[in-house]
Amino acid sequence: MNLRNQWPVLPIVAGLASGLLTGCGSENGGSGADGSGIVVGVSDDVLATDPASGYDPGSWLLFNNVFQSLLSFPKGATEPQPEAAEECGFTDTGTKVYTCTLRDGLKFSNGDPLTSKDVKFSFDRMLRINHPDGPAIMFPMLEKVRTPDEKTVVFELNTPDATFPSKIASGAGSIVDHRQYDANGLREDGEAVGSGPYKLDSFGDDRAVFSVNEHYRGTVETKNSGVTLEFFHGDQAALKKAVQGAEVDIAYRGLTAGDITDIEKADDGTGGIEVVEGSSAEVQHLVFNMDHPVAGRLGVRKAVAHLLDRDALIHEVHEGTATPLYSIIPAGIAGHNTAFFDTYGARPSRAKAAAALREEGITGKVKLTLWSTPSRYGPATDQELAAIAEQLNASGLFDAEMRSVGFEQYEKDVAAGRYGVYVKGWVPDYPDADNFTGPFFGKGNVLGNNYENDTITGSLIPRTAAQTDRSATDKEFGRLQDIVAQELPVLPVWQAKQYAVVRDGVYGLEYCLDASTVFRFWELRKG
Repeated sequence: MNLRNQWPVLPIVAGLASGLLTGCGSENGGSGADGSGIVVGVSDDVLATDPASGYDPGSWLLFNNVFQSLLSFPKGATEPQPEAAEECGFTDTGTKVYTCTLRDGLKFSNGDPLTSKDVKFSFDRMLRINHPDGPAIMFPMLEKVRTPDEKTVVFELNTPDATFPSKIASGAGSIVDHRQYDANGLREDGEAVGSGPYKLDSFGDDRAVFSVNEHYRGTVETKNSGVTLEFFHGDQAALKKAVQGAEVDIAYRGLTAGDITDIEKADDGTGGIEVVEGSSAEVQHLVFNMDHPVAGRLGVRKAVAHLLDRDALIHEVHEGTATPLYSIIPAGIAGHNTAFFDTYGARPSRAKAAAALREEGITGKVKLTLWSTPSRYGPATDQELAAIAEQLNASGLFDAEMRSVGFEQYEKDVAAGRYGVYVKGWVPDYPDADNFTGPFFGKGNVLGNNYENDTITGSLIPRTAAQTDRSATDKEFGRLQDIVAQELPVLPVWQAKQYAVVRDGVYGLEYCLDASTVFRFWELRKG
C-alpha cells in the first residue's frame, strides 16, 4: 500500500491448490460486545470511506473493521482464513480459478442480505471505477467473477496467481451492498454500509465513531462496545499530549521517534502509560527517476548507494525506531535477501562513490535535489532526507539539498516526472514478497520512475506469482532483488518498527500490531 509489521512471516498460501480453506470460530461474532468504548488517536487521515477509492493506511483501518472480505488474517497469522466465506480454494490445477462458498445468514449492517451478487458487484465496481487512489491496481489478473448461485463466487484469472487469496483477504476485498453503492461512481457522503464487526455511525473531519454491528456473522468476537477514532491530521505533538493527558486511550501511528523515547523514559511503572512494540514490514525507499538527466545515470545512483549511511539515520533521526534495510523485500518476509548489503556494503565508501562517478565520466560535484513530503511517509521524513543530503555533501562529491512539498502536489509532480530523486514509503497489503515487488515494476507501477526490466516483469514476477508453494520462490525472488541492486531504480533505506502507546487498563493492543497490518478494533478492551 502506497504509504501504509516483525513476527517471523511464513508463506501465505502454500497448499491452497490442493484443498479448500474451511472457516471456524464464532458464528455470531458480535456476542462479546459488552465492554466499554475505546478512543484511538491517529495521525493518519482516513482519505476514503468507499473501498473502491481508498488505498492508504487510514482508509484500510476503516475498511478492515466495517467491511467483510471473503477471507481475513486472524491475529498473529500470515495465512488468510475464511471470514465471509465458509470455504475457499483453487478449483483448477493452474491457480487460475478460485471458488468461494459464502456463510449462511450474512447480512449488512442495515439488515440487507449479503449474497454472491454483492461480492461480484464489489469487485466489478472497483475495477470499473478504477480510481487512481484505489486498490484496482492489485487485480490486473482478475478476468471475470461468476455467481452460479447465491452462495457461490467463482473468480476466473487471466494469469496464475497463488497470492490471489491474500489479495482478497486485504482491504481491497471489501464487500459492499449493491443496493447502497453506485456501480459506476464513488460514494461521497461519508457513510459506509458493510457487514464487518463494526458499523460506521458518523464520520467527520476530526473523528469517526463506530459501534458494534449486531448483524455481523463471522469469525471474531468484539470485546468492546465501540471505537472512536480521533484524527490529529499529522500533528504529532497534539497526539502525544492527548495520550499523556488521557484524552485518548491509544495513540496509533504518527508519534515521532523522539515522542516514543520520551514516553519510554518517563514511564516508571506508575505513569499510567505504556509503549507497545509490534512487528512491521513497512519500508521506505529512495526512488530514482530513470529518465532524469542526473538521477538517470547509473554512476550517480551507485555513488548515492555507496555514501548512504543507514546506521547513522537510524541512530540520529529515527532513534532506534527502525532498522536498516538492504533489499526491496524486508526482513521477516519469505524470499528476503541482502542484495544491497552484498553489493554496496553497510559502511559508506567515498572511494567507491568517486570511482562510480569517474566511470560515468563525471568529474565535478553532482548537483542533486532530494524531494520529500512532510508526513505521508513518516513524521521524520524531511529530517531524514535532509540528513541524507548532508551525507552526500560531506563526501565532497555532491551538492545536494532537500526540498519538501505537500503530498497532493508531490504526487502530481512525481507523476509528471519532475523529480530526479524522491522518497516513497510502502505498507504491505499482505505479507508476501509478491507485494513488495509486483506493485513496483511494470506498467502503472506505484513508483512512477520509468524503470523497465523485461526479466522482472516478463519472467520473474509471473513465475513467482504462479507458485503455490511460496517457499519455492526464494531463488527467483533472490534473482529479482539482485537485479534491482545492480540497476538501482530504488535504494532501500529502512524497515520500520511498529509502535503504539496505550493507557493503563486498556488491553489487546498486541493483537493489532502484526505482519498482516490489520488493526483489529474487536481485540481492544478495558479491564
